[in-house]
Amino acid sequence: MPALQSARAWLGRIQHRRLWLLAAALAVALALAVFGLRSADETQWVTAKVDQGSIVQRVSANGTLNPVILVNVGTQISGTVIRLHTDFSQRVKAGQLLAELDPSLLESQIRQSEANLSSARATLENAQLALKRNENLRARGFVSDGALDGLRRDLETARAQVAQVEAQLARDKTNLGYSKIRSPIDGIVIMRGVDVGQTVAASFQTPTLFQIARDLRNMQIDTSVSEADVGSIRPGQEVKFRVDAFRERDFVGKVRMTRLNPLNQQNVVTYNVVIDVDNEDNTLLPGMTAQVSIVTNQKDGVVRVPSAALRFKPPESERSEPAPAAPAGAQDGARGRGRGANAPTRVYLVGKQQEPVAREIKVGISDGRFTEVLEGLAVGDEVIVRAPPATAPASNSGFRMRLF
Repeated sequence: MPALQSARAWLGRIQHRRLWLLAAALAVALALAVFGLRSADETQWVTAKVDQGSIVQRVSANGTLNPVILVNVGTQISGTVIRLHTDFSQRVKAGQLLAELDPSLLESQIRQSEANLSSARATLENAQLALKRNENLRARGFVSDGALDGLRRDLETARAQVAQVEAQLARDKTNLGYSKIRSPIDGIVIMRGVDVGQTVAASFQTPTLFQIARDLRNMQIDTSVSEADVGSIRPGQEVKFRVDAFRERDFVGKVRMTRLNPLNQQNVVTYNVVIDVDNEDNTLLPGMTAQVSIVTNQKDGVVRVPSAALRFKPPESERSEPAPAAPAGAQDGARGRGRGANAPTRVYLVGKQQEPVAREIKVGISDGRFTEVLEGLAVGDEVIVRAPPATAPASNSGFRMRLF
């Protein structure tokens, strides 16, 4: 009997504990259901406040750093390079000797022209003596006028021959001077395109032997800007850029001009925008690729709204009519969206019942992150930027409790 009583008491305690566990589980389930209903009724939209600050519009492009003045030094004559007097990255002065071509053929041509000149002068002297003798004979009636005229013509021909040979000699001496390649400007050698022993031919076009930059302390960036952005670029606009060699450093420059010659590649039209750069410390090198950002418009202290609010569209079932605070004469936001500065558009605020309430506004410039508000919003207003994260129904919450 005592064992039976002990068993009954143990079963009673188990049943009592089960009742308590069941009651606790029901209370938890009821709390979860109430919380789920409240969360479903009170939708928490993701909002952002309208504030006051600066908006900077920029045009981005890629370009190449180049010297402002870059001279290609060539040769007007053909020949073999026998000496080099400069090399890469060396500074040179105007008139300084850079290279020499083999002058042997040119010197031989000069000697031949000098011999031709001596022969022409001798012919001229003979023509002068013959004319003088025949003029004396004509005075005594031994020579006809026709013979005398022929001698005068021979004298003029001899004089012309002398002048022609003298011109040829001067040309040969000039070509000999061209065998010495000299720098046309003060600057630094950017490129050397020849070596000793190399033959250069100047038959149809002048070969480039050296490239000399006048001054690398003043450089320029040649950028390619699309036709959609080039209309907002003006001379004097501020430019910021970076190069791969100095990723953490921002360099500055100014727009000098937009060249009118368009470049069409695969039906994409671009224009060359030239940017002046101060390179006083010679940090930047020719040929570097620059990531350019041109400031085309800037406004400080304006009312601005996050651009994400202009892109937000609530579900059809939760939309409401525009709020009465919309500015007079505002057009439909769907029609005005994307028209640019001063265009009417639509944003959404949170209503009293947590519903999105439409508000039509007029916007100005935008930098992609923020957009200027001209009418319709004030500093401190909260606008919806995106919908809340999707919440699963209470029946699918996966909550289970095992009683034993």
